[in-house]
Amino acid sequence: MNLSDLTFNPKKCFIGGKWVHSASGETIPLLNPSTGETICEISRGNKTDIDLSVTEARKAYEGEWGKFTAIMRGRVLVKMSQLVLEKVDYLAELEAIDVGKPLKQAKADAIALGRYLEFYGGAADKIHGETIPYLDGYTVYTLREAHGVTGHIVPWNYPMQIIGRSVGAALAMGNAIVLKPAEEACLTALAFAEIAREAGIPKGAINVVPGFGEEAGASLSSHAGINHISFTGSVKVGSLVQAAAAGNVVPVTLELGGKSPQIVFEDANLTNALPFLVNAGIQNAGQTCSASSRILVHESIYDNVSRMMAKKYEALIVGSAIDDLDVGPLISERQKDIVSGFIKEGRDLVKVAEGNIAQNANNKGYFVLPTLFGKVPSNHKLAQEEIFGPVQTLIPFKDEDEAIAIANGTDYGLVASIWTNDGSRQMRLAKKIDTGQVFINNYGAGGGVELPFGGVGKSGHGREKGFEALYGFSKLKTVAAYHG
Repeated sequence: MNLSDLTFNPKKCFIGGKWVHSASGETIPLLNPSTGETICEISRGNKTDIDLSVTEARKAYEGEWGKFTAIMRGRVLVKMSQLVLEKVDYLAELEAIDVGKPLKQAKADAIALGRYLEFYGGAADKIHGETIPYLDGYTVYTLREAHGVTGHIVPWNYPMQIIGRSVGAALAMGNAIVLKPAEEACLTALAFAEIAREAGIPKGAINVVPGFGEEAGASLSSHAGINHISFTGSVKVGSLVQAAAAGNVVPVTLELGGKSPQIVFEDANLTNALPFLVNAGIQNAGQTCSASSRILVHESIYDNVSRMMAKKYEALIVGSAIDDLDVGPLISERQKDIVSGFIKEGRDLVKVAEGNIAQNANNKGYFVLPTLFGKVPSNHKLAQEEIFGPVQTLIPFKDEDEAIAIANGTDYGLVASIWTNDGSRQMRLAKKIDTGQVFINNYGAGGGVELPFGGVGKSGHGREKGFEALYGFSKLKTVAAYHG
């Protein structure tokens, strides 16, 4: 992509409906994970820029944006959706270059962004209160109202999808927002701001401030003018965000890490399961909170599943995002080193199979071979810690109870999948596995814009997606009227 094709200046923040330079005037180099080369410079926003953004958001909330009816908000979001879908190829190329994911995956993310905006646009005027039967002489009812100004800290792995599910929901409820995208990948977040402006959203309703997490992100988390924080990222940073927000007694939605299992029983349809078993671990080079990094397999079919997955792994090709292969690069040199370190931790394990680097792959790209380890003890580091790379572990189990114990045997609880044709077993495990989402004979349900998403334990709390996100981005008011 030629930078002259951009409809915005990546060196600027979007504040109060205008593109402005950061207060410091400093920039950060944005690197292409496929080549290690600089794509462009982005703005290095700081506390001053966050302060200004919160002020502009508050003006919008108390002014023009706050006067928009639910129907009007919905129409703006639908217009944004239409513009996103008109620009799918443009957004996909931005995301592929910026994040490193293959073009087909980036295009799916752009389409998902459009769908989120469409869903929340349609839902904006459908969030109702209720009447509550009470004492004689009273009429009691509830109202769902916006928090006010919400802060959104979005990671680098799925910028478009996470903007769609958090910012889309917040805007639908009438909040004005301040968005801090990741410094490693923020081009589609900036493009989103331009799309919102084009759609006619009032100035200040959306503000985007790129910058380092410890500067712009920390300022947003601790800002006294923010009424709700939405954060997606690591457990370590999520804890810091929650602690900072606690100083202002501000609610926080946290979507953090995962160590998600797929549990394969002896009666599973392996032909149907195989693509999910592999793809759920290598999509976006494994840099997915809900990635399935643990494959629990009944001992009677373990060898067969191991052979089938090995064959798939050996056919995987890793290369440049623009070449649209099976797996792209990791986001950074640092992430490459972290994932490579995990693979070294498996040196005493059985390496079942690994993928291949494309011959034309740039030797400065952040590529790691997808790696499958076999017969991994459930307490091993590779089976306990989030790797955030294309690494999966095969873990045998002997019966249902052991499968449940292994599945629940980490600090995380985001997603799980059960592969069995036994209906009773499906129901038992769905109840006993401690995660925010359970899929039966599938994994991910095709993205599921409508499906509440979030975790338990160190996977976080609160829910995104579906109507639950709208409830999270609103506060409930009870009105009790005495009339005799």
